[in-house]
Amino acid sequence: MRFFEYEARELVKRAGIPVTDYGFATTPQEAREIAVRIGEPVVIKSQVLTGGRMKAGGVQFADTPDEAGEKAGHMPRGVLVDPKASVAQEYYAGVVWDGIRKQPVMLFSDMGGIDIEEVAESHPDHVGRGHFSNVLPLSDYQAKEVIASVGVTGRRLNRLVPILTALARLFVERDMTLAEINPLGELDDGSFVALDAHMDMENEARSRQAVVLDELGVGEEETRQAREATEFELAGEAVDGMDHRGVAGNVTEFDGDLGLVIGAGGGSLTLFDAVRSHGGKPANYCEIGGNPSVRKACGLAKLVLQKPGVDKIAVMMSIVSNTRVDIVARGVIKACLELGYDPAEKISIFRIPGAWEEEGFKILERYGVRYADRSTSLHDAARMAVQGASSP
Repeated sequence: MRFFEYEARELVKRAGIPVTDYGFATTPQEAREIAVRIGEPVVIKSQVLTGGRMKAGGVQFADTPDEAGEKAGHMPRGVLVDPKASVAQEYYAGVVWDGIRKQPVMLFSDMGGIDIEEVAESHPDHVGRGHFSNVLPLSDYQAKEVIASVGVTGRRLNRLVPILTALARLFVERDMTLAEINPLGELDDGSFVALDAHMDMENEARSRQAVVLDELGVGEEETRQAREATEFELAGEAVDGMDHRGVAGNVTEFDGDLGLVIGAGGGSLTLFDAVRSHGGKPANYCEIGGNPSVRKACGLAKLVLQKPGVDKIAVMMSIVSNTRVDIVARGVIKACLELGYDPAEKISIFRIPGAWEEEGFKILERYGVRYADRSTSLHDAARMAVQGASSP
């Protein structure tokens, strides 16, 4: 789940990291009052969960309180009113989760204010990195190494180390997947202050972080994703919620013409990417596995088959699957028949190795569905799915 900037600023502030004298406003009058309190020109930042605010006109500058009130008129959630700080240099400080190393990694750059990905690609020597344990105590020296690796020394280094260390501890303590300050501004007097902050928290951590979420005013009903779920995605959640058995949901909608019923954890992501690499255009991402009921398998297949623009579907899982093949086969074929489709024409490929394979394959053969056993790799199955989707 994502936090709005004003909430992320509060988390940064609670972690002991210096922030500006900002304020959050939900009305033009509140924005004017905050600008009066600040007593200098301000920046008006629209509070949204997506990036690109500056390009979209979501960041405005105001020299007077009245102007601040006027420019705060369009507020999706509210606006953050921030002093227009005089910055000598902008830095980047962040912590993200490294899925390959299975550890968090601290990032620091002396080129802040722009995307860290762009800096890493164009100026890799200006990005310092350092992995650390999310179980063992964190040492200031680890943060010091990361910052010093980009050439920061002396008083600046001594002032920046506590900030990056505090950000790393915040990341671990609050179950974050992303915690970044960009830009981290060095003011004319040599002090440092967080001028913007972005935070993403693990969805599964909401119960553990219930107290702080309540203090920030985050409602239990708020999904806090970059975009709201579509009707198709909500319908996928309803299918998965039919009963407790297995998984048949976790749906994400795309614009393609090949429907996917795929599963096996990371294998489903591999299959999705493999379909695209072979020129296929997925209409969706979803997951199936863990022995869902025939009813759930049927419901998921029906949902995908009825998505506008979908011509055929591919049913694929990883070789490590222990899901009963016959259950998924019954469910998918049932969906085709109930919608008036010929399963042999609507299913471009069925590749699910697992339990009860022979029974499942007999069902598929009965309806003339092309299938592949475990001797066919994921990538070959994806290629067959794309080829089958393009054939009449």
